[in-house]
Amino acid sequence: MNRPAPLVPSPAAPAGSASQNPVSAADSDEHLLGQYIPLLYHYNMLQDADRVQAFQAAINTVVQPGMHVLELGGGTGILSSFAARRGARVTCVERLPALVEASRGFLADNGLDDRVTVVHADAARYVPDSPVDVVVCEMLHVALLREKQAQVIRAFKQNYRSAFDGALPTFIPEVSILMAQPVHQCFDFAGYHAPVPSFHAPVLEREGTAELAALSAYANIDYAETIPLDFAVAMRMKADVAGQINALRFVTQNVLAVDMQKQQAITWANQCMVLPLATPISIDKDQNMVLRFAYGAGGTVEDLQQTVAVETLA
Repeated sequence: MNRPAPLVPSPAAPAGSASQNPVSAADSDEHLLGQYIPLLYHYNMLQDADRVQAFQAAINTVVQPGMHVLELGGGTGILSSFAARRGARVTCVERLPALVEASRGFLADNGLDDRVTVVHADAARYVPDSPVDVVVCEMLHVALLREKQAQVIRAFKQNYRSAFDGALPTFIPEVSILMAQPVHQCFDFAGYHAPVPSFHAPVLEREGTAELAALSAYANIDYAETIPLDFAVAMRMKADVAGQINALRFVTQNVLAVDMQKQQAITWANQCMVLPLATPISIDKDQNMVLRFAYGAGGTVEDLQQTVAVETLA
């Protein structure tokens, strides 16, 4: 039986509308999959029941009727729809023109266009006209790579504090826990050996992957606090079993909200990411090692992969 990824409980712009946030369709990174995801790929996201149901549960827990909810990077508008169905007034900010048009149509088809305003703007620059109670932002990729979750929420907080007095809104998700683990990964395909980066469902026990040490956290991102943009990691750990380490597995567990009544966290894990090492190494049981890697939030998988290494200790 598969063992799921572990639950872990728990420059300023003036306030205004989209006209203050010009969006250039000519931006060179406009269509980079993972950062700005075109409509074609949203089918898979909508089909991801774990993702959709976890965010729905978190929004149902946090959002109350009459609240003002802001979604940054709204995509098809499904998360905004959950907040609207809770009786909130919702502002949904989306940068891609095709998704702006699509989400407006979907929300209208669902009878929610009178409760959700879709704004065509850059989420990293947008400032609402009035204070908000809850901010939903799902620009999440494993290890906070590729997409701009960290940068967008960090910029939003700076701009929001410049525009309004008082406390920050509640963020969904509240926390992301970034974890890594040395593994032996099978990279043989029909007799052909090809060590390539891979992604798989967020389960730890799976055929073809052997865990050689425990999954360990290297960063705990609280979105209400200071959000780091750079990671330079040297994790010391001990091997649980002997074997050959040929890859590092990265896991990101997101605490979307905490249901205080049920005393439990509502969580969602990104896909696991496995990055092969340039040089595999052998390890003995109980031998100490150091996992090393460095990257910037929103950076590429390739940039991170170039830095991954494992060093054994005497």
